[in-house]
Amino acid sequence: MNLIPVILAGGGGTRLWPLSRGHYPKQFLCVSGERTLLQDTLSRLGTSIGGSVEVGAPLVVCNEEHRFMVGEQARQIDLKLHGIVLEPIGRNTAPALTCAALLSNESGEDPLILMMPADHLIKHNDRFCHAVAAGAELAQDGALVTFGVVPDKLETGYGYIQLGEPIASEPPCSHAIAAFKEKPDLDTATSYLANGGYRWNAGIFLMRASVCRFSCFA
Repeated sequence: MNLIPVILAGGGGTRLWPLSRGHYPKQFLCVSGERTLLQDTLSRLGTSIGGSVEVGAPLVVCNEEHRFMVGEQARQIDLKLHGIVLEPIGRNTAPALTCAALLSNESGEDPLILMMPADHLIKHNDRFCHAVAAGAELAQDGALVTFGVVPDKLETGYGYIQLGEPIASEPPCSHAIAAFKEKPDLDTATSYLANGGYRWNAGIFLMRASVCRFSCFA
């Protein structure tokens, strides 16, 4: 099974100001180490995550004005891109992911696509790849897989995932999703943390291209 990473790099640079700006948002900055957040994301999976899953070249979705920065940062780490999709106007996740899904199965195949924001800092990359490999087994059978982060503090700035029934108990554990929760107020976030059955929504999704097209068009 082939997996194509789809990197969403269309952020507007509204956070980490003044380092991050509209013309130079944080995904193009070196926040930790010598590589930028985009470069870390592009190379996160390597060429294989184990098993029968082979990782293809990444497809990047970005603002039209950032096309040359994306190409140059990929060149700096000697990484060949599947392609760059340009957004004349940012329209959030669904349209970008739909375009990526259409491009991903132009050849008639139905690959897995892993949508990742370009501005995440993931320190334990081996654990992330292990989670993706586990998710790929579910996605191959038609599941839409999303990834959560175990909260370790009160946080009102993130969306949350309410866990449903367990699917697999072996780490990394997987659950059905009971509900997505919007950014909570402080009291609600306190109850989520005390409950233990909630995860921060990482905004990372894994599915077959055909499932993505159906989900986004529905």
